[in-house]
Amino acid sequence: MATVEAFEKLTLQERLHRYFSEDFKRKKVSELDRNITSISEICREYHVSRASIYRWLDKFSRMRKKQERQVIETKSDTRKLQYLREEVNELHRVVGEKQLKIDFLEKMIEIAEKEYGPDFKKKLSSKHSTGSGSKEKGTGTK
Repeated sequence: MATVEAFEKLTLQERLHRYFSEDFKRKKVSELDRNITSISEICREYHVSRASIYRWLDKFSRMRKKQERQVIETKSDTRKLQYLREEVNELHRVVGEKQLKIDFLEKMIEIAEKEYGPDFKKKLSSKHSTGSGSKEKGTGTK
């Protein structure tokens, strides 16, 4: 098999009349079926058109003969899914922590009500209202 450097020295006319052996085509189709390589990698490496590779697939692929479809997930999709799963797990963890904190605070309020009387929640909430916050008129000097 020729090296890539030798291939790149070929002229366009010489490239048009190249032939790949059936064994080579079967090997590349097998690599595609097993997700070892991609169509675009073969195109770049061997300067073969996508149409040629699809013809090889139609002729030599076991999956195409069985009428099976192969779903190929790109690496970026895989990374994105992994990131989203990690984010969901983190959100579940945070929600769990918040629920524990809510349960703890409710228990503290229940204990405080027993200790300080049944109107503890009312008194606690009324302390936080400070009024409208507006200043009185007429206090300034002219």
